[in-house]
Amino acid sequence: MAHRETLLEGLVTMFWQGRRVFLTGHTGFKGAWLSLWLNLLGADVTGYALKPPTSPNLYDLAGVGDTVHSHIADIRDPEALERAMAGSRAEIAVHMAAQSLVRPSYIDPVTTYETNIMGTVHFLEAVRRSPGIRSALIVTSDKCYQNDGENHTEGDPMGGRDPYASSKGCAELITAAYRDSYFSAHGNNGIAVAAARAGNVIGGGDWGADRLLPDCIRALENGRPIPVRNPNAIRPWQHVLDCLRGYLLLLENLYREGPACGGAYNFGPGEGEAHSAEWVAQRVCAAWGQGASCAVNREKNAPAEAPVLRLNSAKSRRELGWAPRLSAAQAIDWTVEWYKRYRHISPAALCEEQIRAYREE
Repeated sequence: MAHRETLLEGLVTMFWQGRRVFLTGHTGFKGAWLSLWLNLLGADVTGYALKPPTSPNLYDLAGVGDTVHSHIADIRDPEALERAMAGSRAEIAVHMAAQSLVRPSYIDPVTTYETNIMGTVHFLEAVRRSPGIRSALIVTSDKCYQNDGENHTEGDPMGGRDPYASSKGCAELITAAYRDSYFSAHGNNGIAVAAARAGNVIGGGDWGADRLLPDCIRALENGRPIPVRNPNAIRPWQHVLDCLRGYLLLLENLYREGPACGGAYNFGPGEGEAHSAEWVAQRVCAAWGQGASCAVNREKNAPAEAPVLRLNSAKSRRELGWAPRLSAAQAIDWTVEWYKRYRHISPAALCEEQIRAYREE
């Protein structure tokens, strides 16, 4: 396995040189990191997304718009999406644009469903009409599963008890239907299509609302204790670079091997690396240093969320040679370091520094 991973790591560096990639959601946290990494690998990236969802945001701070051909537009506009994808002459398409938070989905379920369900349909339709595309990846979430607290494998049933989770389960079902109906080896064009389900991703440059790490940083920067609303909630925490490296390896494999390698893939932390929210907050305090503290502040009448989520990533390890390189503790340390330094160094240079350090791990 180690030899296979080394081989794939060498290939992934060479493979992306000059490769044309269409990426939705490039203005978001994960999308901005992926854009920066693809630029370092020499890819030609076209991005399609709404304006950055927060201020500040990594997209603007790191100058991502200067490294990609950027279209600021809505995934719910199928004509604009199809024009942008066709104009990119992309070989590879990645769908990351989404309404990505549980709590806003309770407030505005219609926009959540329009974005996450019909947005996926619009993306797959655009792929179907773009003759140059050979592989496509739809990024969903570990919350797509019918959650029973077990260690979810890719064959577990889709579910979701809230608008966000159910929208992700629907996006998975749509992706599977399109793959079998239009993109299989027996279809019109044999495009290789896969879905990626990642755990709770953390890293520098995330200022999203109702997300634990950004909440931690906001509190610490303002000299306040970290509020921990749901201390016992257990999640599969992982660094954004571990997650994105899985996407890159999967996309390369799809491109080289074709539709037979399609399907769903989990990308989660290693065994025993799912931790409680309180554990994460305490680790953030330790990494931040003097003066940092956290306080359990359970929220009354909070929207229902699953108490435990865990992912089984054996398929990705077996078929892609992928495994996380950073433990949850390391992921938190790297994240805190980013926030402590980004005001004193170019955020783009800081991201590049961490990408290069990650590749040397």
